Amino acid sequence: MRTIDGEVVLPGPRLREIAQRILEAAGASRKGALLAADAMVAANLRGVDSHGVQLLPAYVKQIETGNIDARAEGRPVSESGATMVYDGENALGHVVSDICCAHAARLARSHGLGMVVARNSNHFGAAAYWAQKLTSEGMIGIVMCNASPRVPPWQGKEGRLGTNPLCVALPVEPPDAWLLDMATTTVAANKIYNLAAKGVHSIPPGWAMDIEGVPTTDAQAAIQGLLMPLGGYKGSGLAMMVEILCAVLSGGAMSTEVGGLYITGRRSGASQMFLAIEAGRFLPPEEFAARVRRLVAHAKSAAPAKGYDEVLVAGDPEWRTEQRRLREGIPLAPEIYENITALATRLGVAVGD
Repeated sequence: MRTIDGEVVLPGPRLREIAQRILEAAGASRKGALLAADAMVAANLRGVDSHGVQLLPAYVKQIETGNIDARAEGRPVSESGATMVYDGENALGHVVSDICCAHAARLARSHGLGMVVARNSNHFGAAAYWAQKLTSEGMIGIVMCNASPRVPPWQGKEGRLGTNPLCVALPVEPPDAWLLDMATTTVAANKIYNLAAKGVHSIPPGWAMDIEGVPTTDAQAAIQGLLMPLGGYKGSGLAMMVEILCAVLSGGAMSTEVGGLYITGRRSGASQMFLAIEAGRFLPPEEFAARVRRLVAHAKSAAPAKGYDEVLVAGDPEWRTEQRRLREGIPLAPEIYENITALATRLGVAVGD
């Protein structure tokens, strides 16, 4: 461990070990702890710190209060052709997602594509982690999830939808790859929580609204209020699409029925969708990869706009951050590191140097 510019920097493997041991001490199974720790650190490595180890205290609280059954794994409800419905039975979202990804890949190998929808699940971290789980099987991976209703429908001022992220990843290696991972709001809620934890009081315009539905740049007002749909009515439509493909199809909790990671005394009931597509059913895998590389290169060949040095595509910033953090370690804000060490101390887990 070292400190740079006021931030604590830890190697990824060490941070993963700490997170895993804390989760096990809180009551998670070894499998669940490994998956959750790996997903969080993977997010930190990619620079998506809003879904990194800052979530650890929230996961522990959900386990300790009984909101999450950290020993459960869920079960298939039905399987028909290339489709499956899975009941997470309130297990860790990471455990449910790992199982569902395996089923989706299995179905895709048999049918060309496989789609699994899960209900009664929990927060699963960054969607990119699971989409990349599918690409590691040679599939195009598409992953979606509904979330707690912090987002009003277009022209509303009451929460009815979640940040409802969606992710598409391709089985093509960087730097020529493309990976879209986005919330259907301007930003994910955890990004605002992360800034507030660092003592930031002001957020950019267009991120959030206060409790009256009025746009705000005050971080605390945003935390108490609502998140802004991405692109107005378009983001609201995308969020509804995710709700349909996850919650409606799975028979799971919808809209205000969904709990959340920071809500106590109530289960999350999140629903998720995992779609694996075997590109090789359409054209040879090497041709698919070559065509993706050609498209990416063509996009990047555009002249940069004023104020920019280059053209980037989805996934570029995260891959670059990952390479740097693999070499240099993961920086944590002092407040986040203190929260983790306090949690470790309470649970009897040694953090060490």
